Amino acid sequence: MKLTGISAAVVIFATAAIANPITPGEVQFDEYGAIQASLSGSDGDAASGAKIMTSRGKGNCVACHAVTALNDAPFHGEVGPTLDGIADYRSAEELRGIIANAKMTFEGSVMPAFYKTSGFIRPGDGYTGKGAKEEDLTPILTAQEIEDVVAFLMTLKGS
Repeated sequence: MKLTGISAAVVIFATAAIANPITPGEVQFDEYGAIQASLSGSDGDAASGAKIMTSRGKGNCVACHAVTALNDAPFHGEVGPTLDGIADYRSAEELRGIIANAKMTFEGSVMPAFYKTSGFIRPGDGYTGKGAKEEDLTPILTAQEIEDVVAFLMTLKGS
């Protein structure tokens, strides 16, 4: 009986750790912009990542990047680099950092920060007083969605 209680406690604490992703304000970037730890505490799902990359309501990565593996999605962009073979020269940690906030790796990047909720310049608020409040902002992608996109990108290796 005692062992069952201890086992239950371990499961509860493990579940709580997984259920509490790293919030955008808690993200730790290294000096090159990489994020070493999983944002969600869980592995990503590559199939879900592919859907996020082509979803206009979510990542829509193909609007700026060409990805041969996603040729069924229309209108691949040319603003960003092609992502074919990216897993050959970028680590999961680097990709996680770039997706969360590309400006931490590439100063001046036009890529949106998909996991950021503060530090935005909002000049319109001074004119209208109706700008979004930082405390009300949510990231474009969730922690798990970032991990899913990273998992998909890690499948993109050269032949």
